[in-house]
Formats: sequence, structure tokens, C-alpha cells
Amino acid sequence: MASLGLVGIIVLVVLGVVLPALQVLAQFNPELGMEQAKAVATATGGPDVKLFNVLDFGAKADGTTPSAINFIRAFKEACNHPGKAMMVIPEGEFVLGSALFSGPCSNAPPLMVSFSGTLLPQANTQTAEDADWLTFQSIDGLILSGKGTLNGQGEKTWKPECDSCPRAPASLKLIKVNNTIISGINSVNAKGFHLMISVSDNMWIDGVNISAPAESPNTDGIHMSKSNKVKITNCRIGTGDDCVSIIHGSTNISVENVDCGPGHGISVGSLGHYDSEADVFGITVRNCTLRNTDNGARIKSYKNDNPSRAAGITYENIIMDHVKNPIIIDQEYGQVGSSESSKVSIEDVHFTNIKGTSVSKVAVDLLCSAANPCKGVTLTDIDLKFEGTEKANVPFSSNCTNIKVVYSGIQNPPPCPP
Repeated sequence: MASLGLVGIIVLVVLGVVLPALQVLAQFNPELGMEQAKAVATATGGPDVKLFNVLDFGAKADGTTPSAINFIRAFKEACNHPGKAMMVIPEGEFVLGSALFSGPCSNAPPLMVSFSGTLLPQANTQTAEDADWLTFQSIDGLILSGKGTLNGQGEKTWKPECDSCPRAPASLKLIKVNNTIISGINSVNAKGFHLMISVSDNMWIDGVNISAPAESPNTDGIHMSKSNKVKITNCRIGTGDDCVSIIHGSTNISVENVDCGPGHGISVGSLGHYDSEADVFGITVRNCTLRNTDNGARIKSYKNDNPSRAAGITYENIIMDHVKNPIIIDQEYGQVGSSESSKVSIEDVHFTNIKGTSVSKVAVDLLCSAANPCKGVTLTDIDLKFEGTEKANVPFSSNCTNIKVVYSGIQNPPPCPP
């Protein structure tokens, strides 16, 4: 009887831990979450939702008083509330230094954050890679919604690009955050990445507006690594680096209806930068427009000895508006003069129905690795026209190195020779 009692206790403990976690996953419905985000945006969560307004925790919407500690207190109370909880950031200007909003949370998921105000960085508080501005961490079930603005004031700190310099602080970082909706928010002039996602699963980013000048260094719009099932829709991104950058360990990623420019395009990579990188697969970029960008549909890897694989990548129904390098695979990215060949294997890649204008005479530039030639690459219905300033006697063309492309449909520029 004693042993049965012990077994019963163990079973109850296990069920008490496992079932709530499974319940969170089972309850997360992205479509319903996006509908809920509309109410969160206006801080109207319903009668059973307790509101935790940062003003009630001492935050000042005066544009001068540091309020990070007050935001963190409001978050902790919402995170630990036994029922439905919403953190509210009302209209007004709030000054924050680096702030970590860390779970796990015990509230009834999802934790809701209604964001209407403008956040400004506290001076001299973000100087190192481990000091990103706002970080959400270890949360299962999060809705961040509203018309609020993260104004990183990066124009005060941007420096020329420097490969050996520490990464500048990201404005918004999500790490180990699962089952998430981010809707409607704005990010302006980030010091580094605008939105950084890592080690996260099941996320939908919709209607986000990101803006920084074309010359702002390393200000990727949405940058992700080691994450699964990330969906990006209906976003407007103009910045000084990749509009979207998808690097190692990213799987089942969807980018749709994104307007990109200025910037460096929508990129898979850079890959092969670190030892033991996880593979990238299941990437779809569809129904997007790129305007005046330095690159268009791009896959890039470093020339070094770090092996990995990128496969199952589709760029489809893309409009190029005066884009440099509209279609590009670059496996000699980064280290100029290096004798190494990239050990990243690129396979099963499809460029389909890509139309518009190129400002470079080589509109399709596929430079693959001598050590790992690209495999299974198709180009279907590519219809690009040259509208640039390069010399008239230079032909409008494609370049193919260490790759055999399968073509079908319209091909402008002309395909590479067999």
C-alpha cells in the first residue's frame, strides 16, 4: 500500500507539471490569438482580465524619468497573477534602460501586453552585446499588440560597420518565447537589430512597421536564429541591413506580404559563420515587394570550414522595384581573399514568378561553393528588366558558378549556358 501511495503521488506530481504545459500548447490558436490581439491593442481584454498599468507602478510618461524598474514590476505582477493578465503601456513617452521581462509565468496564458506609448532609451545604458534594450524571455504564451513605438535613437550611436566590434543592442529581443503574437507595433532607428528572435517556437508577427535609414549599419529588421514556425505577414520594413534575416537553426519560416526597402533584401543567411550550426529548412518567402534594395531574394554563406545545410527554400511571387542583385546566391560572403570554400550545402531552392526591374546588369547571380555545389535549384518565370545606369554595351545577363539550374517558363535575363 505504501508503494502504491508513493506511485500515486509521483503520478499526480507529473500530471501537475506536464498537463498544464500541454494545455498551453493545445490552447494556442494563431488565428484566435490574432483576433485577441485586436482587443489587446486597445487594452480591452474583458471583465475577467486584470490590468497592470505601468503608471500604477510608478512609471512616468514624461519623456525624461527612467522607468525600466517600474515596467519590470508591472510585468512581474502580471506574470505571477493567477488569472488572465494584461500589462498596459499607455500613450506617452517613457524612458527605459535595458529591461528583462523574464518568465516562466503562472498567469492564465497568454500574457498580454498592450502597447500604445513611445519608448525611448535611457542614455549610456546599452553598450554591450548582453545589454539588448527590451528582452522577453522564457514565456509560453505572449501577445504584444498595439500602435506603440520603440524609438531606439540609433542615430546618436551608429558607427561605421565593424566586423570585430560587439553587436549593437537590439531594440526588442525574444528568446525562449513560444506561442506568440506580435501585432501592429513600430520600431524606429534601432541601435542594432530591430526585432531579434532566438530559440523560440510558434510565433506570428503581423502588421509591424520598421524604419531606419539605408545607411544605418547592421539594423536588420527581423533577425531570427534557432527558431521554428515563425510567420511574418503584412509588415513594412525599411532599414540599413536585411529586412528579414534567417540564420542557423531556423525551420518552417514563412514571410508573406512584406514590403521591403531600403535594405539588403530578404535573406537566408549568413550561414556557416559559427561552429556546429544547425541546419536551415522549410523557408517560404511569398507575395513580397522589394524597393530600391541592395539585394533581393538572397542566400548567403561564409567561406570557411563550418558545415551545415540549407534546404527547402522558396521565393515566389516577388516584385522587384529597381533592385540591385534581384536573385542572388553568394557562397563567398564575408571574408574577402579567403582561400576556403563554403562547407554549407544549399539544396532544393526555388525562385518562381519573380518580376520587375533590376539596376544591375547581372540580375541573376548564383555563386555556389566549389566544395559543395548547389543542388536542385530551379528558376521558373523570371521576368526582370534592366533600368539602371551601367554601360549600355554590358549585356543583361545571368551568372552561374558551381551550379546547374533547371529552368522553365519565361527567363529574362537569359539563362546561363548549359
